[in-house]
Amino acid sequence: MERRMLRRSGAVLVCVCAVVAMSGGCRPASSDAPEIQIQLTLQPSPPQVGDADVSLKMTDAAGAPLAGAEVRVEGNMNHAGMKPSFADLKEVEPGKYSGTLDFTMGGDWFLLVTAKTPDGKSVERKIDVPGVQTK
Repeated sequence: MERRMLRRSGAVLVCVCAVVAMSGGCRPASSDAPEIQIQLTLQPSPPQVGDADVSLKMTDAAGAPLAGAEVRVEGNMNHAGMKPSFADLKEVEPGKYSGTLDFTMGGDWFLLVTAKTPDGKSVERKIDVPGVQTK
């Protein structure tokens, strides 16, 4: 009986390891483009509860403006349970994007910037926004 349990335990362990190995191998590779630079500013500065103007400048490795990207910003608080805020940024001139994001309460936030360049590169950046003030 003890041998049978050991065999079953061994078989279960092999199955678990196989599932873990396969799930790790199925993840898509990160397609973030580290050569792309992002400079983000918020107005008002320091940010306050309510609407904030988000301005973003994207440049390539040579410092040239990166035009024609689709850019989105997701704002989240550092603690769980808060509904995120979203802003789709519009290109206002080559490589410069603008939009409005609603900070729904005071505290520490972070912004997830995602962009898709015209040549298909995906860009993802996390930007901390500590101390959003109440009005």
